[in-house]
Amino acid sequence: MKKIKNFLLFTFVLVSAAACTVSYSLSSATITPDIKTFCVYDFPNRAGNVNPTLSDDLVYELKMKFNRQTNLKSVDKNGDLEFEGSIIGFDIKPMAIQSQDIAAQSRLTIKIKVKFTNNKNHENDFETEFSSYADFETSQNLSDVEDDLIDVILDEMIEDIFNKSVANW
Repeated sequence: MKKIKNFLLFTFVLVSAAACTVSYSLSSATITPDIKTFCVYDFPNRAGNVNPTLSDDLVYELKMKFNRQTNLKSVDKNGDLEFEGSIIGFDIKPMAIQSQDIAAQSRLTIKIKVKFTNNKNHENDFETEFSSYADFETSQNLSDVEDDLIDVILDEMIEDIFNKSVANW
């Protein structure tokens, strides 16, 4: 009789555990089922200082963010979600001034203007500027660290754009 009780208890626990499910989302994106596509148009570089690959890098990274974290299909034009804009700032300024007015660090700041259009719900449209920066030692040559700095800055800005456009943040 004790074996039967243990067997029934074990079976009950096993069935109960199998009935439980856990649901989670890695991206926190809230995209309605009617949205199927997105497009990212060119972001011309209108900044005073120009990095020749910055525009292409920005467009590529924004597309990759949506490809990795959503099920949306990338299209060349007329997407359900559309991103367009321009690079409006690429500035280097001295930071952390030491004695004798020498900067110990410099700051690279990139600023972009983004127009987001949700063609399924225009209440979510926005046009805003995003800005981010990264610091580097003044003893380093900018050309030696520029690519790494741009990667860090773009990662942060892309995350901000993603969150403002499709995440509940």
